[in-house]
Amino acid sequence: MARYFNNKPVELLAPAGNFEIFKGIINLGCDAVYFGGKNLNMRLHRKDYNFTDQELSEAVRMARALGKKAYITVNNLYNDQELGQLKEFLLLLHDIKPDALIVQDFSVIELIKEMSLKLPVHASVMMNIHNLQSMYALQELGVTRVVLSREAPLTYGKYLAARTNLELEYFVHGDMCIAHGGQCLYSGMLFGQSSNRGRCLKPCRWGYQIHHGGKDYPAQFPLAVKDMYMYENIPELIDGGITSFKIEGRMRDVDYLTMIINAYGDGIDRYIEDPLDYDRRMEAVKLYENRKRDTSAAYAFGRPGLKNINTRYEGTGTLFSSGKVFSTATEERETSKERLEKIRTLLKEQAAGKKGKANLTVKVNNLCQAKICLDLKADAIYLSGDVFLPDKPFSGKEIKELIKEKGDTAIYLGMPHMTFDIQMEEYGQLLSSHIPVDGLLATNIGGIRTFRDRELIGDYPLNILNNNTAAFYIKQGLKRFTITPEATLPETISIINKMAGRAELIVHGSPTVMYMEHDLYDNVKQAGNGLLYLTDEAGFNHPVYKDRYGRNHMLLYKNICYLPILKELYQAGLRNFRIEACHLKEEELARTIAAYRQALNNMDDCEAIYEELAEGGSWTLGSFAL
Repeated sequence: MARYFNNKPVELLAPAGNFEIFKGIINLGCDAVYFGGKNLNMRLHRKDYNFTDQELSEAVRMARALGKKAYITVNNLYNDQELGQLKEFLLLLHDIKPDALIVQDFSVIELIKEMSLKLPVHASVMMNIHNLQSMYALQELGVTRVVLSREAPLTYGKYLAARTNLELEYFVHGDMCIAHGGQCLYSGMLFGQSSNRGRCLKPCRWGYQIHHGGKDYPAQFPLAVKDMYMYENIPELIDGGITSFKIEGRMRDVDYLTMIINAYGDGIDRYIEDPLDYDRRMEAVKLYENRKRDTSAAYAFGRPGLKNINTRYEGTGTLFSSGKVFSTATEERETSKERLEKIRTLLKEQAAGKKGKANLTVKVNNLCQAKICLDLKADAIYLSGDVFLPDKPFSGKEIKELIKEKGDTAIYLGMPHMTFDIQMEEYGQLLSSHIPVDGLLATNIGGIRTFRDRELIGDYPLNILNNNTAAFYIKQGLKRFTITPEATLPETISIINKMAGRAELIVHGSPTVMYMEHDLYDNVKQAGNGLLYLTDEAGFNHPVYKDRYGRNHMLLYKNICYLPILKELYQAGLRNFRIEACHLKEEELARTIAAYRQALNNMDDCEAIYEELAEGGSWTLGSFAL
């Protein structure tokens, strides 16, 4: 079937969690269905869900016989150990011939090209596409459709649609995340169950209290967002350049999906048939009465603020279908002597015996921090593109001042996690005014494409978990890249073994583990300059920083510290050691850089230096603790 409005295609895209559900919805008013195999996709919690290889083939055949499309999700991040299985799966899909694959990891695109397979690709929402340059980069790679970032307003979709040949897909109904797509690391780092790998245990659905400025603010579930609901905005979706209306719900039952598909399918048809006499609320009451959570249009029409936070049943972290909780508040793992010994043993097995300079890099939030790095001879400084308030963004004057004093230290200008087109223009203008930074710290493929004539370092928002993806980004123009903080020790070792000189690892501090458009400071009645904390049900205080763009960054409440295993990491081949320091006070930053500088110069003293630095502190090994 096909739908058109003024010759523009309109597709209603439905989810199917397993083959039985697929058979129950394929004859309904949807134009396409998306689903995944038993592995390698983003819905892996339940064994009775997803499709066997035979079911994938039969589902594609059934959809095609009805004139409908079938999209298969290959939308995980993959480690090196999974790439062999991924190749076999892609060969199977080449024979099955789905209408497209939905993809997050660039290694999939690289393998399709390398193996000369005919498999159309759609960019998953987990790619977090939010600028025109990223769209151009994907178009050059042969991608035919982009699932827009959940935080993108429809006006931005219309802007992108007018400037590219790519189709746009947009979530119109169902479960949403508080964090930007691909930018929530906490479940992975805490439990080893990554939200980017289909196993999120949803720490966003825990109960939290908000603490700010010495006061407590009751908030119940301040990270639990409402479900997306765009039933009453079908005209605006079409006007916004959206080709495919995507229903979320691969974990939902057939009865619930039938209601949603029928409502949206009927609404689209009625609007196409008679747009002037269109009743946009015809099924609104039914959808409201049968909702799982409360609903919102999310970011489709701008920032919704606290109106986007849910308190209905499933918002409490409880699965509506089973009554079970995803997870409960859990302490970030302490650094134990037993775990350190296991890590050392594994790393010693990888000892490469090669010599080479160990580089210390530091990401900073302000001019004073940067000068501390210069005084203590850091090898490279990254000037944050997501400066935390109350600090102000680095000015051209400040950058020139640092460059005059930099000596042998390289200075890189960081880009924001979310680099919209206006930021691309701003960075281009700044760089054109002859500010001689050594390069840029890139956070997305659009930034890499725009500034590929500069020296580029890939930041951790690129989510690099395997050597194929690392090689892809190097081919795009990166000098080196940051391994995702979600990488376990074996995954890190696998990358270091092949990409030692190109790889960089965060060895101290905290990355952003939840990056949010939502502003938690809206909960505070009289906002000052104090830091906001989320206190979970176990009493742990999670710091949340607000950046210059109003976006929120939740950090770990225990700093990562790999100081006691620095020697073994170096012997395994790692050469670039990074401190994430934006949140560190000046005295702590100076003490930390001095300790790491001393340790890298005298690696036999790492343990003694660690004991001195760690006295009275609380540290975690992050994903290496798993």
